[in-house]
Amino acid sequence: MPALFVAGTGTDVGKTYVTAALLRALSGTGRALKPVVSGFDEAAPASSDPALLLEAMGLAVTADALNRISPWRYAAPLAPNQAAKLEGLSLDAEAVIAFCRAGMTASREALTFIESAGGIMSPLDDALTMLDLAQALGASVLLVAGSYLGTISHTLTAAEVIRGAGLNLRAIVVNESEQGPSLQDAVNEIAYRLPGVPVAALARGEDGRALRSYLGI
Repeated sequence: MPALFVAGTGTDVGKTYVTAALLRALSGTGRALKPVVSGFDEAAPASSDPALLLEAMGLAVTADALNRISPWRYAAPLAPNQAAKLEGLSLDAEAVIAFCRAGMTASREALTFIESAGGIMSPLDDALTMLDLAQALGASVLLVAGSYLGTISHTLTAAEVIRGAGLNLRAIVVNESEQGPSLQDAVNEIAYRLPGVPVAALARGEDGRALRSYLGI
């Protein structure tokens, strides 16, 4: 039951875009879970991150399908624990961990992507973070960054946190931001400072076939 934990250096860096690109490149041999989602509009599920993942897996966007990959969905675009509180709810991290473990087991030989909500240190519940979730699952980490100004510092900081937690940093994907310095310059600088870690670029509009080959999945 191989798994990759898809973490971000922050929010809105393109985790779902990268995961969906890889799912399409895997042509039905990969699956994804995004257990916790903030900023979800129940009236417009087709525009959500879980919907993008379902479509990349070739699945219809239905209520049942959404529940299978993203059972914890909240309206407010906040950290999950804060978004849950606004709805009079509490988020149980142990339940999220159990859900992800069950999904990893059910996938058998398929590669399972488990996508975090927000950045690697974003809160999960009132005690744990997304880093704690990755640790509990024992999954290697695929770190997604943007190419915006400041990404080098953010990426190196996130990498240090991941490695410091004893996790395997499998690779980094620098997803091209709408604005910012050169994508390739960012990739080169990050790769130079993290020897031994594969660092790939994903340009806007590019599919995930080359990315899959580069990452060896």
